[in-house]
Amino acid sequence: MPSSPASFEPKSRRVLIVVENLPVPLDRRVWLEATALTAAGYQVSVICPTGRGWDAEFEVIDDVHIYRYPAPPEAHSGAKAYAVEYTLALWHMFRLARKIWKERGFDVIHGCNPPDLVWLLALAYRPRGVRYLFDHHDVCPELFVAKFGKKGLLYNVMLLWERLTFACAKTSIATNESFRQIAIRRGKMKAQDVFVVRSAPKVEKFEIRPADPALRQGFGTVLGYVGVIGQQEGMDLLVEAVDHLVNRAQRPDVHAIIVGFGPELDTIKTDVQQRRLTEHFTFTGALYGDDLLRALNSCDIGVAPDPKNAMNDISTMNKVMEYMTLEKPVVQFDLTEGRVSAGTASRYAKANDATDFAAQIAWLMDHPDQAREMGRRGRERVFEALSWDHSVPQLLAAYDRLFS
Repeated sequence: MPSSPASFEPKSRRVLIVVENLPVPLDRRVWLEATALTAAGYQVSVICPTGRGWDAEFEVIDDVHIYRYPAPPEAHSGAKAYAVEYTLALWHMFRLARKIWKERGFDVIHGCNPPDLVWLLALAYRPRGVRYLFDHHDVCPELFVAKFGKKGLLYNVMLLWERLTFACAKTSIATNESFRQIAIRRGKMKAQDVFVVRSAPKVEKFEIRPADPALRQGFGTVLGYVGVIGQQEGMDLLVEAVDHLVNRAQRPDVHAIIVGFGPELDTIKTDVQQRRLTEHFTFTGALYGDDLLRALNSCDIGVAPDPKNAMNDISTMNKVMEYMTLEKPVVQFDLTEGRVSAGTASRYAKANDATDFAAQIAWLMDHPDQAREMGRRGRERVFEALSWDHSVPQLLAAYDRLFS
């Protein structure tokens, strides 16, 4: 195989981004990174799975070359299921990396987790001069505990994989300061090699538009949720909160628009039906572009019911940033990074207390002027400090450090 260049001039900075859990450009963080690097003069290739309508094995979008592999069965429980998913994904990553090496080459592997296994690919190409940048999307050991409620052998395996990931990385980018501290303390990386690149909306894509009366269905207060519907997103707590508002607090003028997909969708729909709340919920499925904006602009309050646990407490929720960009006040549980993101643009419920979550929604319903002011402050906060434009310099600085 050919060797990579001896020197790393800007024109020869070729990047291979590897992501396992979502197709590109659907993965918004990865897509923003890829296009930002391309705009800065990098040659960018991406390996990712197919899915959600992105089924072409190869295509070029905005000068980013995207190589997709058939999405393996997604595991939701059990070591065997995860072993099958990750083994198939890694096989395809190695297969496509060989193809890209021959066709375009790469000087950097930019590995996104989960899983914390892309370091295996990086290690294979290290003798060829390829450097590894780790893009820390999720804290996998904490994610394991959030999903399964225990530690044990597999938890320790996750810790080992994480440690090996950081050991192989020349630089790392973290989604927030909490993740950065994990890279430094648990990952033993030097502070100067870890950069905070926040997951943030590209504000020009999130326009404030009129609400759609058809989506509001005549309700006085409409809640909006966008994101995954899985085990650790707290959708059961949101349903319980709406149940409290409608059936116990006697506030039937509430409706929730739920945008997204995930393994727990049918379970949540069943819960809604059993609580006789069907008319108070609309499940839209996955929405993108103008359809997503239409749904979110039709809401009065953005909700983030992610329960407080070791993972969520230190994670930045993209949906919170999107609500704020569209000038919506937010209700969420009192999470460390949730407060960092939203500040005074959010009401904070007691940890995992659905009744208090309902009470925070009710407060916003009863104080419309304050709710509007919170929304205004949230949008201002995004524009001043949290939008993607503020993350790009950190991303490019991480790459300059990598090549220095």
